[in-house]
Amino acid sequence: MKSVLLIGVGRFGRNTAIKLKELHHQVMAVDKDEKRISEIMPYVTDARIGDSTDEGFLQSLGIRNYDLCYVCIGDSFQDSLETTSLLKEAGARMVVARASSEVHAKFLGRNGADAVVYPEQQVAEWAAIRYSADHIFDYIAMGCGYGIFEIAAPERWIGRTIGELDIRKHWQINILATKSEGTINMNIGPDTVLTANETLLVLGRNEEMKKCFKI
Repeated sequence: MKSVLLIGVGRFGRNTAIKLKELHHQVMAVDKDEKRISEIMPYVTDARIGDSTDEGFLQSLGIRNYDLCYVCIGDSFQDSLETTSLLKEAGARMVVARASSEVHAKFLGRNGADAVVYPEQQVAEWAAIRYSADHIFDYIAMGCGYGIFEIAAPERWIGRTIGELDIRKHWQINILATKSEGTINMNIGPDTVLTANETLLVLGRNEEMKKCFKI
């Protein structure tokens, strides 16, 4: 369990707070809007109404006591940058900031953000890959051109073993697990036979995935 400071409880901040609660973290929410704070109270440990660009207000929150700080301000480019910078100056251990554009993301990094989340870009990339091919069921970007795909096994692989196919040698792709009816099986090896009623979770470079699975 971590102690989390979450600044900005618009749509993105609210959804982040709800998920953090599900993960059993302690969350302090901050926003200038009294209505938003009232609405988020059932999902957080505590909440404060205040201006995160006010250095004195931030200091009163005890920034060094939090394991993680989220800056989820989406309606003010300047407030987002100032808050990120002030948090780092106040000794924040880890600052994750939400960007609303590529330019915003670059400036957040320069202002001290340890990590930048750009939801619109990330969701657009996921949707483009997920729905551009009928046999892709899910996709997770891993960075540096790599990804994890949930994908239907090619028809030519059905009934053959992983060792027989030697996929890693031919395509530099690793089969991590198989999935059937919502159950993931990670207990796989060279003797595992691939069947038509399951999907594969595979890790590799996106370019190799395209060649191997004709994406």
